Amino acid sequence: MQYLSIEEKTYKFNSQKFNMKNIVIIGGSHGIGRALATKLATDSNIIILSRSNDQPIPNTKHYKFDVLTDDITTIDLPETIDGLVYCPGSINLKPFSMLKLDVFEKDIQLNFLAVVKILKALYNRLKVSSNASVVLFSTVAVKVGMPFHTSVAAAKGALEGFAKALAAEWAPTIRVNTIAPSLTDTPLASRLLGNNAKREKMDARHPLKRIGTADDIAETAAFLLSEKASWITGQVLGVDGGIGALNLS
Repeated sequence: MQYLSIEEKTYKFNSQKFNMKNIVIIGGSHGIGRALATKLATDSNIIILSRSNDQPIPNTKHYKFDVLTDDITTIDLPETIDGLVYCPGSINLKPFSMLKLDVFEKDIQLNFLAVVKILKALYNRLKVSSNASVVLFSTVAVKVGMPFHTSVAAAKGALEGFAKALAAEWAPTIRVNTIAPSLTDTPLASRLLGNNAKREKMDARHPLKRIGTADDIAETAAFLLSEKASWITGQVLGVDGGIGALNLS
């Protein structure tokens, strides 16, 4: 006989009682994923897949998962998935001459090929939802050429092209959209924001004179997962403080 913990019983009871949406957030323990999971936890059945869970989020379920090495089909996910969000990413900012080929390969694996593998595995669970939504993350550096971004821009550029084609193929059953942020205050970007001088410099680059927060991006992701976005698919939404569209110099 399988015994459930109090947390697991409460989680299962709440999801059944209120017939909440099943939202899978990959990389939901930190940064944007964590902000999104926290925002949605009271109204949705949130399943977080990530490598660590040092600060558990109330009313969520967590499975330890590494997108590069683990098989998602071994995880006991719901038969119906209404929303899938893929948050893992990388920021390898160096001159092209200093980037070895293996950096490009690793960025492609993490930012693109892992997404392909996961979506293939979970397609049957997404297609049975009445309004499934997939949310992916790119970068403003795909739209705006920026020095030292060749590796991440290449990987995210592949992701954007893939997402648009997949949105066309999966319509009208599953919506697929991409958010393209500029620099956001998350653990991933911590080395770029290590002191006040760096932060002020990064703030000044944006027309809105500040870098993004995890909540800024999470709000857009939550919208794309919701019924309010039911007529939106195949889009790349720039949530970037204006840097992707405005030149104030």
